[in-house]
Amino acid sequence: MACAAVMIPGLRCSVGAVCTQGASLRLTFSALRCHHLSLVLSAKVCGAASESPSVKSLLLLIADQDFSFKAGQWVDFFIPGVSVVGGFSICSSPRLLEQERMIELAVKYTNHPPALWVHNKCTLDSEVAVRVGGEFFFDPQPAEASRNLVLIAGGVGINPLLSILRHAADLLREQANKEHGYEIGTIKLFYSAKNISELLFKKNILDLVNEFPEKIACSLYVTKQTTQISAELKPYITEGRITEKEIRDHISKETLFYICGPPPMTDFFSKQLENNHVPKEHINFEKWW
Repeated sequence: MACAAVMIPGLRCSVGAVCTQGASLRLTFSALRCHHLSLVLSAKVCGAASESPSVKSLLLLIADQDFSFKAGQWVDFFIPGVSVVGGFSICSSPRLLEQERMIELAVKYTNHPPALWVHNKCTLDSEVAVRVGGEFFFDPQPAEASRNLVLIAGGVGINPLLSILRHAADLLREQANKEHGYEIGTIKLFYSAKNISELLFKKNILDLVNEFPEKIACSLYVTKQTTQISAELKPYITEGRITEKEIRDHISKETLFYICGPPPMTDFFSKQLENNHVPKEHINFEKWW
């Protein structure tokens, strides 16, 4: 989950963004400028599902052709009768919007009014409004150099990274079909949550790993697992936290890093990457709390 991005002073927009659920946000001039370029457009809830005991996913139909987004961005979420504006990262790929005019969100249950509405009052055909924003995204152009991706997610921080992963899979399908476009390298996802039930979109992630076994890999981590892990998931699961060494093993000059999760986790890995001489422009992060 994400809220309106607050850019870190002294860094470029694309390098880092902080998300809060507080009512007051201090935005830099550049963030305000980016924020107000997008239109507020109507959307209709056309699907909903429980992704975990605490997270509900929504499918939104956005018919207006003026709406578009880049993989990794979020939406301001306007609910009739709710004065507080929500901010939720998009977890679907831009291709789903292009083909079906839909986006997917995954919202964690909290006392924040927009999240409460999603979990307690939202129904099929509920009408809302959205505005895209954020400078945390992966949007390579066809002529750009090929890059590997390392995606590091904690909890619901998987949302924007799943959008990037799905977009990467779309780019790989274009390569397989010999279409002209961006040639992406390998993609590695590191994803940590408290337990198996809180690892969101497990099946979607593993389906992509199985579809592109030579290109996409994932390592899943659980920090407070108390029940037995299924045979299907066990090859991908580590009990414990993501370690700096595991990330360091993937450092190369061709690799971009995207990190989203609780601030201590995001701070730790972005600092470790800097300490290992990864250029700042190759380290992209977004925080939530």
